[in-house]
Amino acid sequence: MNPLPADKALDAFFLEARCKLLDIAAILDRIGRGRDAAALAKDPRLERIRKALEVLHDQSGGRAERIQQVFSLDYDGTWEKPKPR
Repeated sequence: MNPLPADKALDAFFLEARCKLLDIAAILDRIGRGRDAAALAKDPRLERIRKALEVLHDQSGGRAERIQQVFSLDYDGTWEKPKPR
């Protein structure tokens, strides 16, 4: 695999990233304007969103994988195994 040079990647994806960040900001604003927003302060879903935003801020790499892990459940050996159809 031959990754794009950083400047080409930024040129190619800047507007898409900007759009997605604006979408996230708007979603968080809508939640914050809700009548019972304070009651959601400890909601685990919002905590995961905040953790994902922290991962985005960290520049050490592997952000997509780490954010996927933020939203994934830990493995549970008691999960029912899928049965063939």
